[in-house]
Amino acid sequence: MQRESWDVIIVGGGSAGLSAALMLVRARRRVLVLDGGAPRNRFAAHMHGVLGRDGWSPLELLAQGRAEVERYGGVVRTAEVASASAEHGSEPGFAVSLATGERHVARRMLVATGLRDELPGIPGLAEQWGNGAVVCPYCDGWEVRDRRIGVIATGERSIHQVQLLRQWSPTVVFFTNGTDVTADDLSGLTARGIGVERRAVDHVVADDDGLLRGIRLADGSEVPLDSIFLGPRFAPNDALLVGLGAEAGEGFGPGGDWVGVDPTGRTSVPGLWAAGNVVSPGASVPVAAGAGNLAGAAINADLIDEEIRLALAG
Repeated sequence: MQRESWDVIIVGGGSAGLSAALMLVRARRRVLVLDGGAPRNRFAAHMHGVLGRDGWSPLELLAQGRAEVERYGGVVRTAEVASASAEHGSEPGFAVSLATGERHVARRMLVATGLRDELPGIPGLAEQWGNGAVVCPYCDGWEVRDRRIGVIATGERSIHQVQLLRQWSPTVVFFTNGTDVTADDLSGLTARGIGVERRAVDHVVADDDGLLRGIRLADGSEVPLDSIFLGPRFAPNDALLVGLGAEAGEGFGPGGDWVGVDPTGRTSVPGLWAAGNVVSPGASVPVAAGAGNLAGAAINADLIDEEIRLALAG
């Protein structure tokens, strides 16, 4: 199969990957962006807290980003990466095979494949994800200010989440759903007027138009709500990074099982970078874009160091 060579291959065309690509193509690097076409925030109609782009569709932002990268000569393709391997030699290099069998090689590689939000198995919840059910108070709290908000407990940070949401509305209910609440946490919830519902959640209820109506409890009663917040389990799409030998860093997840990077996104593997949610679960759109910006500049600097070495060697 024919091999095409690039300075940098970027796997993942979200805000981190495209931001890195933009830096690199403006530095006159040959860049290929390979994207699976399923960004994490595709379920959301709008994004918020993004300076200059507040209220935009996240898909519109990515479409504009692709156009900007292509304007400088970068190539952005919708493609599934089947495998990647390190090329062994005096300098770093990588080979990437697509699901079609097509093969590409590059001097450097950036993985920006994001993460998956794994929701609890509550019937009706997945259908509301990104609209009636969300995760980020800073992204969606303003839109439901002073309305009826429910928070479903999913882990140790759920207490922080529900207390945070009290900032946006006086009508907040915390559904413990089988999790333990300490006496101190309960006192804090009561002190701020947050309701506590200990009965088990049975399913999420929608109206005839598919819009959120509330939560049905195990005893058949229903709590009417305008929005549900919860913390899904974050699962990094890091199979490529792990397969290339990137080492875990200090833990975002249990046991520190997220790939570690330095402030520029450099992994433990020479020539391999990572940016965005694949290594940082808390990275919002602007944070991920900033990480991609740093990674792109660092990759270009690393390529220049290589070019100096090669020039000196004659």
